[in-house]
Amino acid sequence: MPARDAPPRGGAMSAPLRSLTVGVIAIITCAAFEAMAVVTAMPSVASELNGVASYGLAFSMYLTASLLGSVLGGSWCDRRGPRPALAVGMGLMVLGLLISGSAPVFWLMTSGRAVSGLGGGFMIVAVYVIIAQAYPQRMQPVVFGWLAAAWVVPSLIGPYLAGILAEEASWRWVFLGVAPVVLAAFLLVWPRTARLKAPGPRRALDAAARRSAVTGVLLAGGVFAAQFGLTRVAASGFSDPVSGWLYVLLSIAGMVAAAASLPRLLPHGTLRLARGLPSVIATRGLLTVAFFGAEAFIPLMLVSARGLDASTAGLTLSAAAIGWSAGSFMQARVTFRRQWLLVIGSSLLSVSIGSLALTALDGVPFWALVVVWSAAGFAMGLTLSSTSVLVLKLSKPEEQGRNSAALQLSDQLGGVIGTAGAGALFALLRDPADPDQVPVFVAIWLALCVFAVVGIVAGLRAAQGDRAALPAGVAEPRKV
Repeated sequence: MPARDAPPRGGAMSAPLRSLTVGVIAIITCAAFEAMAVVTAMPSVASELNGVASYGLAFSMYLTASLLGSVLGGSWCDRRGPRPALAVGMGLMVLGLLISGSAPVFWLMTSGRAVSGLGGGFMIVAVYVIIAQAYPQRMQPVVFGWLAAAWVVPSLIGPYLAGILAEEASWRWVFLGVAPVVLAAFLLVWPRTARLKAPGPRRALDAAARRSAVTGVLLAGGVFAAQFGLTRVAASGFSDPVSGWLYVLLSIAGMVAAAASLPRLLPHGTLRLARGLPSVIATRGLLTVAFFGAEAFIPLMLVSARGLDASTAGLTLSAAAIGWSAGSFMQARVTFRRQWLLVIGSSLLSVSIGSLALTALDGVPFWALVVVWSAAGFAMGLTLSSTSVLVLKLSKPEEQGRNSAALQLSDQLGGVIGTAGAGALFALLRDPADPDQVPVFVAIWLALCVFAVVGIVAGLRAAQGDRAALPAGVAEPRKV
């Protein structure tokens, strides 16, 4: 068993735990700000560093590296405890922020985002392990509730604050200003973790854990190769035939690697929308593809096509965060079968993203886009919270951990696919002679709307599942 201090008296903000609690909340807040606020600042970044053609990579590289950090960090925490992953994650995140904030060219800024994402993946996993070991069970729900709030606050004020910084000072402070906060949060947490150790001092992972770690690395590497190759082909075409075909081959190899590894990390039947639990997990991935892919390009459209400033564009994302919170609140109070919330949420998101394409047209007022995207946020809050509840409810006790991990993988991978795919489509369709790019934005949002529509089908399949017929495709274990 890991070494622990004596169970502290009082609450999570009592003297023995106060610095640790403040530190872990600050770490999650920084990660949330880095993920949310950058969306608002990115149009300014892409314009100044001449990176509009590779716009989507700034988001998908961060998410892909974060996925890799989560996989590696989980295995590392199991073997060595949370301290090494926490320290390395802090170092990588600060380094990435400094690289991005001082980058003179877009590719270096994107590389900094990847370094930050890798560090963030390490740190978030370590934080969850620290909470499990340092806090008694009676305190853990309270701490996790505060961590949820740590995501909400940056979602509300982060986009607007980032827009103000980009306009009044420089977009570079969106990155550079976070670095000292991350370091301060780490210094609060580090002393209190000295007694936290691994289950065994040098315990090797079992065979299943080793396979999961290797498969996770293969998946992240495949996704990275595919998105990088597609973006380069879309941006440069075949002006240099050798380079063009090499990028095509790199993309194909990445897709093959990702396709081969993904089924091993998900419950049987997820990719074919098997009834019950597999379709719950599939719904989560489909909706994150649609939502995060669409959201990444809203500020760019508002700045380039509507001529709005970055802070005003950020209000749209804040409206979505309010809608998300309202949806999460509402889903906890339903009296009918929770599976139907997946159908309702997917339907609302489909309508919202389809309407988003219309808001890009001339003559549509800005407030209409705010209403549409707040409805999209409401749909996500309604649905994603329900998938978390359903995965635990529809899993056998001994499979809750594995299926919860599969749900998080579906969530992270959906964000990567959505932003990378939308970015590649933008680079492919973008007309350098057109400053507005309205037809391109419309095409991107209509393409992403398809994923939300398929989410309706997945929700219906989830609603058809029998609670007893769990977990994940037991009736037909050989199919994927």
